[in-house]
Amino acid sequence: MCLNASQWNLCTTTPAHQILYIAKKPRVRIQRLKQNRVRRTLSTRRRRLEIREMRIDEGRDIELKNLKLYLENKSIIEENQKLKEKALLLHQENKFLMSQLYQKLRL
Repeated sequence: MCLNASQWNLCTTTPAHQILYIAKKPRVRIQRLKQNRVRRTLSTRRRRLEIREMRIDEGRDIELKNLKLYLENKSIIEENQKLKEKALLLHQENKFLMSQLYQKLRL
């Protein structure tokens, strides 16, 4: 391997194995690596944003389902309360009719 004058000056201050490393270092590859890192960071940012948007959409869907179930549950509770009141009235009416029947049978 031939060394030019600028690399020869390095030989006096640096060891031989570092000179070989410096001489072999390609500049284009470093630029490509930097570009790839930028691309990777952009693609990971996009993926993270997409995942975040998907989670937000899922959260909205869950909130809507929760609201629908809440309203359905509320209507069922109201209907149950009405049925309890009707059952109580029917029970009272049944007691009254039974007492009248016993009074007629005794006389």
